[in-house]
Order: sequence, then structure tokens, then C-alpha cells
Amino acid sequence: MLQPGRALGTGPSPQSPAAPTGTRLAVRRFARNRLAVAGLVVVVLFVLFCFVGPFLYRTDQMHTALSEVNLPPSLRHPLGTDAVGHDELGRLMYGGKVSLLVGLAAGLLATVIGTLWGAVAGYAGGWVDAVMMRVVDAGIAIPALFILLVISAILTPGVPGLVLILGIVSWLVPSRLVRAETLTLKNRDYVHTLRAIGGTHTRAITRHILPNTVSTIAVAATFQVADAILLVAYVSYLGLGVQPPATDWGGMLSAGLTAVYSGHWWLILPPGLAVILVVCAFNAIGDGLRDTFDVRGRG
Repeated sequence: MLQPGRALGTGPSPQSPAAPTGTRLAVRRFARNRLAVAGLVVVVLFVLFCFVGPFLYRTDQMHTALSEVNLPPSLRHPLGTDAVGHDELGRLMYGGKVSLLVGLAAGLLATVIGTLWGAVAGYAGGWVDAVMMRVVDAGIAIPALFILLVISAILTPGVPGLVLILGIVSWLVPSRLVRAETLTLKNRDYVHTLRAIGGTHTRAITRHILPNTVSTIAVAATFQVADAILLVAYVSYLGLGVQPPATDWGGMLSAGLTAVYSGHWWLILPPGLAVILVVCAFNAIGDGLRDTFDVRGRG
């Protein structure tokens, strides 16, 4: 018997659950990728270690302590001390903070520059696209590490300088990815409709093109952060990164290299493992996001 006020076949069934939204489906799909979830956990743990750890484990990373040089791991110094008496565990936190900050900021800056460049080039088309992409092709032909080394040798930058330089030399790949997406999206009906009713090119790019390339941008950003952390380690390893008393994981590797031959393994193993784990974690997150947003993988 029908209840009053309810027509036959209308109204939600109390037994049928609400259909999951696109965001929930994406989260579920990402959660099924165990490697990507493990990478996310590793990144979160390192962020807590580098940014919260110094408040719980306080050390002096500014002044030398020549009476405690190259001490092996102990209860007082869990990872030993370096060649000037700095606590290696505190140094690992301090250096990780610089590496993660530079990597994240440079990766995001490179993604923003590449996204805007690729969207404008793909949307404009014609000779504008040809000229802008020839600039990208010329930049890709020159290794980013070579450009970074030359600029760092001339300027000897600090943290803001490294972020700016890395962002400038790393935006080329994201621009090509976004440009390829834009070439497809600009021919969609909603973009033609916007132009027909008098919408501006800026509105078409910012309100319709870029929001539909979020998946590509998110995947590119994770890989850019991983590449930026590696580039920072390269430059600092060669002594062209942040200058003492500041340091990062690459600088710690460079400072501990000579000590390894003396058996001081604790000076190079922790920062080396940290770089490997963080870079692999960001790459795993990027792979997970790519699989999550891949339409061909949905089922």
C-alpha cells in the first residue's frame, strides 16, 4: 500500500545508497594503489620529521663544537656528529627542511609557469603556438642540470634564489603536457559557446581550460617536486647550493663523503637514504595520481 503523498516510482529508495561523487571515486581509486599510499605516508612522515622534529629534538646547528667532532652514534647523539660537532640527527632535520621547502616551492613554481605557458600556447594556436613551443624545444635541448650549475656558480644563491632558478629551468615539461590537453579542450562545445556569447580568451582559459587539466597538472607537479629535490641535492653536493651554516641533504652528502673513507658511515647513509626515500615517494604518488585520473583505467 502506497504511503500518502508519494507517487508510484518516485522518491529515493531507503535501501539504495547515495551514488559516490567523482572525488570519492578518485580517493577510492588512489587508496587501492598501495604503492602510492605508501609514498604519501612516507612524505607525511618526513614533513613531520623535518618541521615538527626540531621542536622536540633541539640541537645547535649554528655553532661548532670541536670537542664532539665525528662522534659515533650514541644515546646522546643517535646519529653521531659531523666534522664540526653538529648533531647529525638535528642536521638531518634542518637539511630536510631546506630540501623539502626548495623542492616543493620550486616544483610548484615550475608547474605554474609551465601550465600558463602551455595553456596560452595551445589555446592561441597558429604562429603564437609555434613560436612559444620552439622556445620550449630549445630549452629542453639544453640539460636543466647544466643551466642550473652555470647559474649557481655565478650567483651562489640562497634558498629563495634556488627556488627561482629551479622554477625557471624546470617548467618546460609541464608546459608541453598542458599544451597537449589544451589543444583538445579548446575545441569542445562549451568553449565555442563561451566565445559565441562574447566571453573573453582569458575567461575561456581560466574558467574552462585550466580546470579541466587539473589531473595533468597534479601529476606533473608531483614529478616536478621529485626532480627539484634531486636537482637541489646535485647542486649542493657540488658545493653550489645553500652556504654554511645552512645545509640540505645534498650538502650533507658532500660534507660526509670524505669521512666515509675513515669509517664514519653515519655522515652519508642517513641523508642518502632520505633523498632516495622522498624522491621515490613523490614518484609513487605521481604514478598513483596518473592511474587515478586515467580514464582508460576506470571501470
